[in-house]
Formats: sequence, structure tokens, C-alpha cells
Amino acid sequence: MSVKDLILFRNGHNSGTRVVHIYFHYNKEIIEILKSRTSAIWSNKQRCWNIYEDDFDFSIINILEEKYSVDISELEIKTSVILPKGYLEKLQQKQYSENTIRIYCHYFKEFITAFSGKKLEKIKHDEINAYILKLIHEKKISRSQENQRINAIKFYYEKVLNNKKAYFDIDRPRKELKLPNVLSKEEIGAMLKVTTNIKHKCLIALIYSCGLRRSEAINMKLDDIDSKRMMIKIRGAKGNKDRYGQLSIYLLKILRSYYKEYKPTLYLFEGQNKKLQYSGESITHVIKHAAQKAGIKKRVYPHILRHSFATHHLEQGTNLRYIQELLGHASIKTTEIYTHVAHASINKLRNPLDDIFE
Repeated sequence: MSVKDLILFRNGHNSGTRVVHIYFHYNKEIIEILKSRTSAIWSNKQRCWNIYEDDFDFSIINILEEKYSVDISELEIKTSVILPKGYLEKLQQKQYSENTIRIYCHYFKEFITAFSGKKLEKIKHDEINAYILKLIHEKKISRSQENQRINAIKFYYEKVLNNKKAYFDIDRPRKELKLPNVLSKEEIGAMLKVTTNIKHKCLIALIYSCGLRRSEAINMKLDDIDSKRMMIKIRGAKGNKDRYGQLSIYLLKILRSYYKEYKPTLYLFEGQNKKLQYSGESITHVIKHAAQKAGIKKRVYPHILRHSFATHHLEQGTNLRYIQELLGHASIKTTEIYTHVAHASINKLRNPLDDIFE
């Protein structure tokens, strides 16, 4: 991963107050996310963004991880609270990511502090609900943070103490239904037609045809392309899970031309230094440039190709369960969002306004 795609969180001070420093190469999208979802303030003196430690919400890590590489290895919100035996060990045993482990540990330490002096095993369901509700009303925590706190608590009772799931069932917040933006097949086709650079054309075709996340395209290796079985292996995707994607006939054709011209050695897409992968920033630039050249007025970014892939599959009748597998979603509920975007069923209906003016 290129250093240009890295967002580094680190502890620090600003005017004597403990803050979290956020370092990254200038990126309008990251700045917009920080401004809209956090209380981050730019410091000209320190040349970084700052969030007061008391206001820091770990859920911002998950939001940024969707598109960027996030490093919180140097971040530690100081506390004297000790985790119960087995909590950290179980997280590591189940191979949770380092970022998730830090987030869970932080939130569970806060939970322990809130019930200081009381045995964790004796805390009742109603007390935990009251604790979460207090955070909602007093700290105004986000839905994302609420879910993470609940998961951190559930992990202890269900995974460490091995209690049954039914024993600990906290009411979940109602999720906001934010529909993803998508491109039409014609717009995808237009982007590919105006892209003359074979490497860029392959990048766009690969991400769209397999519904890849940007990081999955970056980490793709030559031996992940199986032309005999017409499959593409996607290794170590979100949640450290491998999956297979379908190798498009069109993609295979242009990949062969690309290979002859660029001769990549290890990674399918490499930077100028052949030992390094293509950077995420470069992929974003390629896709945005293709959209502009094709005359597309919508805001276009790498993840919109993944959304479009899922929506187009649904519109052409692919079973939702298969789409879930192709996208690598752990839950079918995540995939169901595309049922609200696909126009296939909606277009079968007759609009009553047309009846009036027929």
C-alpha cells in the first residue's frame, strides 16, 4: 500500500490538552469525512488534524478503513483499567484485525469503568441497556459507535464466558438507510471506451466485473488469475476471507494485451517500482478521469463500480445469495441494500401519472 493512502492516528498534545493527531497526504475526501463526522480541527503549527481525546470516536476508524489504509498502532487512549483475563487473548485467537482489537479493548475498558466495583458476571441486561442509552443521550454517540460498543460487550459475555447468544441480547439501533450511488451499464461501457491506456482499462474492467474493493484490486497477484477455470481469486479480503470472482471473457482478452505490454512480475498492477503495488490514489485518479472523459456528471469513485456490479447483477436476475458470495458479504442483510437500488422490479410498474395524461 502506498504511503499516500495511509492515514496515521497518533496520541499528542495541543495547548496542553491531550488530543489525537491525524496525519495523511492532502485528500479532499478524507477532509470531508473528518469534518462531517468528527470535531477534527486543522493545526497549522503541527501540520495535522486534531481531535480532543475526550471527543474521539473510534467508529471513524471503520469509516475510513472502507477506502483507505488506517494505522492506529501508535494510538492509545490512556486508562488504568485492566481487561479481564481471556478478552484480549480471545480477540487475537479469532484473528480480529489490530484496529478492531484496539477498538473493542478501548470500549470494553470504558464499560468496566462505568460499572467499577461490580463483578462483570453480575451485571444485568437492563443495566447494560441503561448504560448504552446513557451514552446515546449524554455523549450523543453515533449509531456506528453504539454498535461497536455493543459488540465489544457481547464479545466478552458470549465468546470469553461462553454464554449462549440469547443470554445477552441488547436492542440494536435502527440503522439509517442510505442507498449507494450506481452507474448504468452504458456509463460503465462509456468509461471503458474512452480509456485508451490498456492498464487503466484493465483496472476499471477488473474492479467492475468482480465487484472489488479498491484494496482488493491493489493486492491482486498474477497467479490469482485462473484462465482455465475462468475464475479470479480474491485473497485476504475484508475479514481476512478469501473468495472467488468470475473472470470475464472481455477482461481476459484485455488482460493478455496488458501483460504483453507491461510485463508485471508479482502484483497484477504495479507502480513504477515493480516491487510495489499500484497505489490506491492512482486507482481513484484513473476512475475519476475516465468518468470525466466519458462525460459522466455524477460523482464517480472506485467503490461505485462495486455498487454498480451488484445492482446490475440483481437487475439481470442473479440470485441475491450468489451476489452475497461474489461481494464477500458476511450477512445477506448487507447485500439486500441493492434491492432498493435495482430498477428491474420498479420499472415493471405503471406510473399512475401516465394513466392521467395518456
